[in-house]
Amino acid sequence: MKTLRNAGVSFSFSLSATLCLLHWTAALDIPLEALGHTNIEQLPTITEQSPTSQVAFPFDEKFTIKCEAKGNPHPEFKWTKDGQPFDPSDDPRVTIVENSGTFIIGNNGNISEFQGVYRCSATNKLGTAISEEIEIIIPTIPKFPKEKNPPITVEEGNAVVLQCNPPKGIPPLKIHWMTIGLQHIDQDERVSVGLNGDLYFSNVLEKDSRRDYCCFAAFPRIRTIVQKTPMTLIVNRIQSFSDTESSVTSGANSILQRRPKLLTPSGGHSTISIVKGDTLQLECIAEGLPTPKIEWTRLDGDLPKRAAFQNLGKLLEIPEVTEAENGLYQCNAANALGKVPHNFQVTVEEPPRWLSKPESMIYTIGSDVTLDCKAAGKPEPTIQWKVNGVPLRNMPVSTDNQIVRRDVKINDSAVYQCEASNKRGTILASANILVMNLPPMLLTDNNLEYATVEGKDVLLDCKVFGSPHPVVEWDREDSASPVQGPKYSIYENGSLNIKNTVKEDSGLYTCLTGNTEGKAAITAILDIRDATQIVEPPENIKVLRGSTAQFTCGAKYDSASANDFQVSWNKDNKDITFIHTDKSRFYVEDGVLQIINVSTEDEGNYTCVASTALDQAQETAVLIVLDVPDPPEDLKLSEPKNTSVRLNWTPGNSHNKPIIEFIVEYEESRWKPRDWHELVRVPGNHTSALLKLHGHVNYQFRVSAVNEIGRSQPSDPSDRYKTLPRAPENNPGGIVMEGNLPNEIHIKWEPLKPIEQNGPGLEYKVSWRRKGVEDNWNEEIVKRHSFFIRNTPTFEPYEIQIQAVNHLGFGPRPKVVTGYSGEDFPESAPQNVAVEIINSTVIKVNWLRVPQENIRGHLGGYRVHWWKVRSLLEVKRGHSEKHSLIFPGDRNHGMVPGLKPFSEYSLIVMAFNGRGNGPASEPFTFKTPEGVPEHPALLRVASFNKDSITLLWVPPLEPNGILTGHILQYQLINDMEELGNLHNITISDLTVTRWKVGGLETNSKYKFYMSACTRVGCGKPITEEGITTMEGGKGNWKISEAVNISQNFHIIEGLDPGSEYTIRLMTKNWVDNTSIFEDVVETRGKAYAGIYDGISTQGWFIGVMCAVALLTLTMLIACFVQRNKGGKYSVKEKEDLHPDLESQGINDDTFCEYSDNDEKPLKGSLQSLDGEIKAAESGDSLAGYGDGEHDQFNEDGSFIGEYAAHTNKGPVGVNGNSKGLHQVTA
Repeated sequence: MKTLRNAGVSFSFSLSATLCLLHWTAALDIPLEALGHTNIEQLPTITEQSPTSQVAFPFDEKFTIKCEAKGNPHPEFKWTKDGQPFDPSDDPRVTIVENSGTFIIGNNGNISEFQGVYRCSATNKLGTAISEEIEIIIPTIPKFPKEKNPPITVEEGNAVVLQCNPPKGIPPLKIHWMTIGLQHIDQDERVSVGLNGDLYFSNVLEKDSRRDYCCFAAFPRIRTIVQKTPMTLIVNRIQSFSDTESSVTSGANSILQRRPKLLTPSGGHSTISIVKGDTLQLECIAEGLPTPKIEWTRLDGDLPKRAAFQNLGKLLEIPEVTEAENGLYQCNAANALGKVPHNFQVTVEEPPRWLSKPESMIYTIGSDVTLDCKAAGKPEPTIQWKVNGVPLRNMPVSTDNQIVRRDVKINDSAVYQCEASNKRGTILASANILVMNLPPMLLTDNNLEYATVEGKDVLLDCKVFGSPHPVVEWDREDSASPVQGPKYSIYENGSLNIKNTVKEDSGLYTCLTGNTEGKAAITAILDIRDATQIVEPPENIKVLRGSTAQFTCGAKYDSASANDFQVSWNKDNKDITFIHTDKSRFYVEDGVLQIINVSTEDEGNYTCVASTALDQAQETAVLIVLDVPDPPEDLKLSEPKNTSVRLNWTPGNSHNKPIIEFIVEYEESRWKPRDWHELVRVPGNHTSALLKLHGHVNYQFRVSAVNEIGRSQPSDPSDRYKTLPRAPENNPGGIVMEGNLPNEIHIKWEPLKPIEQNGPGLEYKVSWRRKGVEDNWNEEIVKRHSFFIRNTPTFEPYEIQIQAVNHLGFGPRPKVVTGYSGEDFPESAPQNVAVEIINSTVIKVNWLRVPQENIRGHLGGYRVHWWKVRSLLEVKRGHSEKHSLIFPGDRNHGMVPGLKPFSEYSLIVMAFNGRGNGPASEPFTFKTPEGVPEHPALLRVASFNKDSITLLWVPPLEPNGILTGHILQYQLINDMEELGNLHNITISDLTVTRWKVGGLETNSKYKFYMSACTRVGCGKPITEEGITTMEGGKGNWKISEAVNISQNFHIIEGLDPGSEYTIRLMTKNWVDNTSIFEDVVETRGKAYAGIYDGISTQGWFIGVMCAVALLTLTMLIACFVQRNKGGKYSVKEKEDLHPDLESQGINDDTFCEYSDNDEKPLKGSLQSLDGEIKAAESGDSLAGYGDGEHDQFNEDGSFIGEYAAHTNKGPVGVNGNSKGLHQVTA
């Protein structure tokens, strides 16, 4: 440790010279660290006391009078009561707190003798400290005196005062005038309660008579309400009069009316004193007839803005009065007959307050002591000095209340008290004057280490205590002179402040201190580190409400601060708390802040704070939340009219996207209450809208705001606005004229909406006349929204008008609508029907139009019906289903598609209108030319061997002409990428239905194509695949009976042991050329089968079978006996509960049929080759050509509608063997 430099003459001289001019001026509180070094005596000081006024409430179990003090030695406590010594320990009801002046009084119900003014004193050997006076108030329960109040009789129009005279109690006091039934007495300009609690009647009316006027006095602090004995007021009636009359109408009334006169206050002038800060209350209550009105003025200035008028202007209140309210105020009570004034001279007084007060100090021996005490107040306070609680008598006090003591000694230590008093209060200030000399005591530890960052200031502590006050200087290890210059500051407490530090300021520093009593020194170590910086600050962002916001923050810091470095976030200068629960929305990781499900409340400034123990850096970014606007507010109606009203509103928060528009909606209470309808939209920069309204509607409005994000919630509804009824402003629309019968018109229209009716009694006036024939209108008023005009000529033009009418009048002039009377069927058929053959399936039909006069209505178009007479391959004519197409509009031709080639057809044409079809034309017969046939009905492989495959086929079901032969094509496929060459075979003999294709490769797969041909050409082919066998293989196929679809296995019998077979599972109808399943199996040899040969002839097997039969018979007999005894063995019930699905399938009526379910056969299914082949239902129906019921085509014959047809075809027989299982040999 360094010692004091130049500790000799120069240092001592400088120190002495300084100390003779100085005294210790710090506050008297001696540091606790100094008390740890040495035992320093201290004067007593009052640290806590009870309030200067304290109420002991009767419901409190106990109350405490506090007095706490400190000092060394610990002080002793004494009390005075009302200026006389008081020892709390003398009363057994009092408990004294140990080592304290505080005592506790138990409330046993009789504590009134403790009421008084108390003062506590705390004394040790150095002096005495005293508390302020403490007034203890022991309130009694306030009571009204028992009294009998005689009835008060007064003539009507005179004044009367019902006196309350409330008992005294703890303020505040509240007066209530009520009846026995606790109903408040109504107050107005004529009747009011004064500040003193009396009930004043400026003039009485007959209705004021009652027998239960009760005054209730409430004392809230003691939770007490007391009631005065009820009073009776009897008002004698003189003559009926009105309180508002101002003219004399009779002799009697001239006597009753009178000039104002003040009931309170009395006289013409009052003087009011009030304490500064209180509320000034000036009251004037006057009597007179008519009832006077009170007006207030200030004669020497203006009334303050905070002045308020209460009790219907009879009471002037000015809260928190100041000196500015000193002055002259006047009330004027006036009616039509005159006025009377009263002046108030208001003086604002103030309790004492300190201008300067003595302060506790430590002085060195031989120094001078000066104590000041100055106070202000109104009236001006008197000053009294005390020493150790005793009035100062033999020490001079200057005229400005200053005390000076020179050359003080140790025994001059004392507690000085200054007390300032006026009629508004007393204040006390104490000063502990301690005279002592002490050598320097360093209260800061030696070798403390300090750290800070570059650019910041640092404070090196050197807390020292001593008397006289020690001198302090600082040295640096690498400097030969004390630190000095603007960079360094040494504070009064000895601490060294180094400003704007740099790395070079690091090092060892020494604090040197001394006074006349001694010297001392300590050392401090300073470390300067790099400042923390934010290198990746967060950026401002805009997000939608409900989305996720993310802020990034990156920082760098000194490596020595790594252990205490942290990144935190705050919003609008309030720390964000991160609690990781399911409901958490704020998360932070690696300096990244995430806000989940952002709400508008999250909008604000987000600050990233990167901090160490020494410093911090921060950057702020703004989060802007985009959302739909808040609903508009403060809806008000203005400019009211019967047809309109203006709606005004205040826009809500737009949430950072400008409002584009406002949507005004209405609700009405008559027709659809609580249903809201849009009324108008206005631009977003408008805050009002002029609303056009219907009559006889009770409206209510609300407004929504729209921005780019969306639409706000609606505002709160406006007040209701009801319009008066008036005549309709609209006529019905949607007028439709229908002629369902030839001699009438059915008129229908859309009725007015309920809100458009504008008034009661809505009806419709229907006007009509024949166009171009009648000049006068026929009229009828109806309530419904339809009307029939009967006995009209067929299909004649009429002019129609529909006008709305209600009890208030007719709507505007209606528009004229033209329509036609009812239609009738067309009278004639199209003529000259002809057919043009387009191809084998399409024709063009031509006809002459029906004249317009024969249509007898609006022409709908023409309908063509056709039906097939026969196929040209057949001689017999049949009856086929009719088909039809509609050709709309006025036309003379149409295209008919979907015909069968090589067939004979008949057709008819008819016109139609809205009434229906007209007569048909004469039937026209035509024939379609040949076409190409359909594909053969069947192509199957009948047999195969190593180099040939035999095919079987069935001719097409629809030859579409005279067949000329078949073309068979085939090619090798063998699952190769490239197919083999296509070979053609022409078969002209129509009797041939099977063909053997030879010269094929062994064990190869071929694909076959079979087409049928007419003179027009060949149709689409049917295909089949076949495989030749290996060398030596047999190619004989056998076909089993049909397998029911409910089976999942089939047993094939009669196979040779040790042989290889190919098994195929095919569909029954043979139309699908592919197999469902195909596999090669090998049967077992005879040696394996011989193991089981002859088992049925073994004796043991016969014995076992006999035993099983006997056991079964025994069980059947037992069941039969049990059933006859009444027991039940319901096999049927169990079968019903647990059906055997497999057995059901076997017993089903559809056994041996292949179908898509158990009820109907598959469409187009075929029997086996030896059975009957049935064709599928016709697939060439033109059901896709029509429009609903009929078909439609454009004029050029292109398809525009739906052609509806249903074709039934009979069976086609195929000859063959009728064996259940037959063999085809290659």
